[in-house]
Amino acid sequence: MQSPMVGEHPAMRRLRELVVAVGPRECTTLIRGESGTGKELLARQIHLAGPRATGPFVPVDCSTLRDSLLESQLFGHVRGAFTGAACNTVGFFRAANGGTIFLDEIGELLPEAQARLLRCLQERAVVPLGTFRAIPINVRIIAATHRPLAEMVRQNAFRIDLYFRLNVVTLEIPPLRNRKEDIPLLAEQFLRDMSRIYDEPAHKISPPAMKRLTEYDWPGNVRELRNVLERACALTQNATLTVEDLPSELTPRSPESAPTVAKAIASLAESERQVIASALRANGGNQSRTALALQVERHRLRRMIHRHGLESLLH
Repeated sequence: MQSPMVGEHPAMRRLRELVVAVGPRECTTLIRGESGTGKELLARQIHLAGPRATGPFVPVDCSTLRDSLLESQLFGHVRGAFTGAACNTVGFFRAANGGTIFLDEIGELLPEAQARLLRCLQERAVVPLGTFRAIPINVRIIAATHRPLAEMVRQNAFRIDLYFRLNVVTLEIPPLRNRKEDIPLLAEQFLRDMSRIYDEPAHKISPPAMKRLTEYDWPGNVRELRNVLERACALTQNATLTVEDLPSELTPRSPESAPTVAKAIASLAESERQVIASALRANGGNQSRTALALQVERHRLRRMIHRHGLESLLH
């Protein structure tokens, strides 16, 4: 059974109202929010609130789509389309026919993939790899990203026509640090979930442990909170979780150490940008040679190039 969206923060109450309003409609929906905030959960709630609830819900992690297999993964292929294609496949879009396809981390798609996706959305049809025959599709589109797509459009890192095609209705999930009053509710929900999964009595949380949870900023958001509680339940022998059961990284930093950590993170990102830029210049903007020099996969290098806005260094 699908868990409901938990939270009494005004932004969460508003999201639940929007799910009721948007769910019965067919409009494309874009969900924005940091990693771990629950974008897929929100997408599933929208799917279940509409007429396609009995149809499939197909989540697709766009950051994992590879260059050579992109079309096959999204649109399917016919037997013999490429070496190793021993049978026909339907691809994600046709697998979602009659239901909803959830394109998670849409901002990670490379430009050529964006063009192929745009054509599919415009024509409401897919052309499997290895054939020229267009096959109509009947799917609802929900996309999600943690990246600023509007800024990416201004930097020519994301197609403006695809952006407007996706950005019909936009929903934003606030990070957990901005709704800390929801942490006790989420914690209780997760403990109940784990009780059902492992068929054991639900753990309680001591007041000092709950205070520690609410003081932490949760950079990994709701996903990190769930992981912390699951680990604590797995390792403790007690019915009530205490501060000692929580990981040491939840210990509040001293005020003077926080700027140092933030500065170190910023410096690390800038260092990565400088290394990639230098490698691109040294290899004449050739991505294959640069990826080899940096000992990273080519698709990963492309994502880093887009993340740091280094497209101008490509030949």
